[in-house]
Amino acid sequence: MTSYLVAQSELPEEREKRRERAGKSAGETYKATLEQLQPGARIDIASPADADSRRFRPNEIADYDAVFITGSPMHVYHETAEVDRQLDFMRAVFASGVPSFGSCAGLQVAAAAAGGKVRRMPERMEAGIARRISATQAGRKHPLLAGRPGSWDAPAIHGDEVEELPCGGTLLASNGATRIQAAEIKYDKGIFWGVQYHPELALGEIAVALRAQADDLLEAGLANAKEQVLSRADEIEALHKNPTDRALRWSIGIDGEFADERQRRREIVNFLGCASQLRR
Repeated sequence: MTSYLVAQSELPEEREKRRERAGKSAGETYKATLEQLQPGARIDIASPADADSRRFRPNEIADYDAVFITGSPMHVYHETAEVDRQLDFMRAVFASGVPSFGSCAGLQVAAAAAGGKVRRMPERMEAGIARRISATQAGRKHPLLAGRPGSWDAPAIHGDEVEELPCGGTLLASNGATRIQAAEIKYDKGIFWGVQYHPELALGEIAVALRAQADDLLEAGLANAKEQVLSRADEIEALHKNPTDRALRWSIGIDGEFADERQRRREIVNFLGCASQLRR
């Protein structure tokens, strides 16, 4: 039986808040997505940042076919016990040789664990839609981005970013807001594919996140009034309910790469298709 380990860095209070808003923790969202893409797979969820969490050794992680690192509010440049535990877990994943994939904070965790740098975005957040993501020369040939057009939009909400990839990192995609939008990282015995955006999320979850962080978006200068944030959240929620609505797509300024669930999940699908070949 195929088995996956999903690692969430949300702490218990953060998980409960997300369940109240969106119905699932970040790890539970990933599990639901993987269950749809790989029916019958065994999917376990771990919370390695928690003080009382199980400490995974590389040989224990080696029992899995792949590991997924979720997004979260964690700031990996802060020196805390929670961050240390999350980075230790990621280094154990690399040491196991099991291929891994992550989004948003997942990319940041992998980069930091391998020696890269993460920072708060110096100018603004990226929220709702990451616009005009474009593959680098390396990315155009990389299987993670197979099937993506020259430029695409994706769901995103983050105020931190990878500033510098570690040695062994390859930049695969960028846009005007965040230079490192997709990357491959080779470290120790492992390989990681990751993106700064959120291919695992339903659009309804992005709408929920926008409403929850409306004050942060105002402070970042992405909107002039809370009503503007709520209006965009309403549009994205409406698209979640009716992704083929042409008028709504035109109003938001997106195409099927963002609106269609299968296309939105393309990087996860590509990773799953390559995972067995990536094991080292």
